[in-house]
Amino acid sequence: MESKLFLLLISVGFTVLAGEYVRPQPRKDLQFPWDAKPSSQPQQVHISLAGDKHMRVTWVTGDRSAPSIVEYGTSSGKYSSVAQGESTSYSYMIYKSGLIHHTVIGPLEHDTVYFYKCGGQGPEFQLKTPAAQFPITFAVAGDLGQTGWTKSTLDHIERCQYDVHLLPGDLSYADYLQPRWDTFGELVQPLASARPWMVTQGNHEKESIPFLKDGFESYNSRWKMPYKESGSSSNLYYSFEVAGAHIIMLGSYTDYDEYSDQYKWLKADLSKVDRQKTPWLLVLFHVPWYNSNKAHQGEGDSMMAAMEPLLYAASADIVLAGHVHAYERSNRVYRGKSNTCGAVHITIGDGGNREGLAQRYEHPAPEWSVFREASFGHGELEIVNATHAFWTWHRNDDDEPVRSDQVWMTSLVSSGCVAEKRHELRKILMSP
Repeated sequence: MESKLFLLLISVGFTVLAGEYVRPQPRKDLQFPWDAKPSSQPQQVHISLAGDKHMRVTWVTGDRSAPSIVEYGTSSGKYSSVAQGESTSYSYMIYKSGLIHHTVIGPLEHDTVYFYKCGGQGPEFQLKTPAAQFPITFAVAGDLGQTGWTKSTLDHIERCQYDVHLLPGDLSYADYLQPRWDTFGELVQPLASARPWMVTQGNHEKESIPFLKDGFESYNSRWKMPYKESGSSSNLYYSFEVAGAHIIMLGSYTDYDEYSDQYKWLKADLSKVDRQKTPWLLVLFHVPWYNSNKAHQGEGDSMMAAMEPLLYAASADIVLAGHVHAYERSNRVYRGKSNTCGAVHITIGDGGNREGLAQRYEHPAPEWSVFREASFGHGELEIVNATHAFWTWHRNDDDEPVRSDQVWMTSLVSSGCVAEKRHELRKILMSP
């Protein structure tokens, strides 16, 4: 019993408790003045990881004959390589998208700055590839939207020396108004063109219309993730590896029961994870499983019932979610109780959305809930080595990022949980 208590204390670390805090008022949606650009000029440029040593560059042009090529190299203005990609477009009622280009470049060297140009013209961009080994830093913010607080969050993330951005759903808050996807792409371009953004879908990406439109058409067309590279049949769930972390992005709004394609894919993906190569296992999806806020209560219960036993057996270290417009961090937890071999669950749906903050919590707080606060902000996860990671949450306080919660975590590999549950995991993975 004493050894388990010790592990719990080590794995959870310490917390900086929040004092009295007066929350700032909501901010209005950003206004984007009309900016006429040449139809062939690349717009809404963003990048994402696309398999080992490769990066996908995505951009939009008004010119439907513009080429899907990317020139790139390690010196500004001198491009030693060129890659040919593909393009797509979609219509949504009376809206017609521009031509959306997806081009994979590589192989690329790790921890290296590359300069690139899209479509043979327009401005030069630069990106930095993640390192091959620890340390590695992730910026995390969900439920972004396009408000004044979104801009504040993005400004704070820009100051962070991060390698990859993780976004657990609800990107643009277009909500059927398709031009809002375009303005979101322009808003995030300064950051998303320089560091890979890895995203999963939220409810605001669905945009389905019964008998007329299937869900996620805009999201899937614009934000193509490495699902094929990870053996998935759907852009709504996939995985990737960076440095020593295996990261799984799941879909809260596609089937997830044990007979679903997503569940079968998850089992297959977990069977390939080598915890010696990637000692940290992270999971992201939109709807939180552990939530003591009164908003969206119980919405993740069915997904949790289906998938939590599998992720527990696989010794997932950290689970990141959005949806609830507030911040909350748990102890390591499983089946509703603190458990030294469970995952730390973090809700971070506080990126700046237009719907405002979810300020009502259940009282008293559940025993597994360590820190919770309804404020806009972002998180930073620095995985230092195979055994330790440092998580911080930064509240947007009058436009200054204030570190309001922080904790050291130890990996479940180093605590012995992975070895302890090896037979349990094998049994689940081998079941039909």
